[in-house]
Amino acid sequence: MECCSFFDLLISHYFRPKASKLVVSDYSRSSWEERLVDDVASEVSVESPRDYSSSPVQEDCIYSSEDQCNSLASTPGINGDTAGHIIKVALNSPFRRGTLDPPLRNVSYGNLGLDASNSHHVWRPRHIKLTWSAVKGEDLSGKRMINNYIKERVINIGNYSKVVLCRNVADEEFYAMKIVRKPRLQKFTIPSSEASCSDIYKEISIMKELDHPNIVKLIEVIDDSDCDRLYMILEYVKGGCILKGPDSTGGIPEATARKYLRDIVTGLRYLHSCGIIHGDIKPENLLINDSGQVKICDFGVSQRFEGNNDELRCSPGTQVFTAPECITVLGSGATYHGRAADVWALGVTLYCMIFGQYPFIGDTIKSTFHEIIHRKLNLPKSLNPYLANLLEGLLCKDPIKRLTLEQVTQHQFYKESS
Repeated sequence: MECCSFFDLLISHYFRPKASKLVVSDYSRSSWEERLVDDVASEVSVESPRDYSSSPVQEDCIYSSEDQCNSLASTPGINGDTAGHIIKVALNSPFRRGTLDPPLRNVSYGNLGLDASNSHHVWRPRHIKLTWSAVKGEDLSGKRMINNYIKERVINIGNYSKVVLCRNVADEEFYAMKIVRKPRLQKFTIPSSEASCSDIYKEISIMKELDHPNIVKLIEVIDDSDCDRLYMILEYVKGGCILKGPDSTGGIPEATARKYLRDIVTGLRYLHSCGIIHGDIKPENLLINDSGQVKICDFGVSQRFEGNNDELRCSPGTQVFTAPECITVLGSGATYHGRAADVWALGVTLYCMIFGQYPFIGDTIKSTFHEIIHRKLNLPKSLNPYLANLLEGLLCKDPIKRLTLEQVTQHQFYKESS
């Protein structure tokens, strides 16, 4: 059984009566309880719960937890026996099953390099707020607002979107707001180097499934059908990216690079265990929070894979971080392995952190691709031999012989104390 995608929710929204302009949709606990009680009300008088194994998932299903179910025991009008039966049925309810059944939902942090205190943590779906109305305004100082978010300053500008720092007047917390320019009525063509409208919804669909300390969290999506912009409210990571482009003065200290490497590998292993290829690992997409922890961001070109089959055909990432096998299959219709391509990009990123420059770079895209495919990796003889060996393993041009993320975690440089 597959959980409904954000795109499915969007389509269903366009085919139902639109709410008043000032109404935003939110999922309160009371609405969850009402729907759950409705779902199991017919079960209270029977001896055994209904079999939900073939039941369709509700279109806008709400997740549940044992704690929320236990709270029903204190609900007025529900005695202990009835509450116990409701809990039993609720744990098999499509509201719960719909979000936990797919393989990527049952992810444990036990083998992902986290602290022992988190080793038994099982992923539970986070609440992502979906708002269908975008109300523009200004605060008392004249700053522009979207709903309850005040725009403070621009953080980054891309080809089809920009990211601004915003403040939520409800909790006074800062967030990153990604503002995406939607194609008006999807009538004009978007160059292949930019994302299409469907790619944006795929990014949202992927991000709403992720909950990990090394992944930037999606908080809210504001998508008004009458507005040509879509707003993604994201966790704000104050420290910026780990490295801002090539630096002739050199990279960062080896101990710091090792610490960042561990966080990146932990986040990547989580993504791959969820069946997701990031596709654009690079320093600009690796942010540092106040405690020095790395968080992976920007899932605009990420792709899914099923089971252990990570063969992909499209490689839309940044050219200088592209694996050689991705270049050779361009336009041929052949496939490459997404996890190995992410590992190559990790190797380029580690090289950038250590040396402050790219391992393979030319004057043009064509010459850069030629360097990536044909030029041998050159490392200084004075380099830490463990680090040199790791870089050679990550930047092995043969994807079959290239190190895996699991092998990286067992490497001496990775395990070495800083």
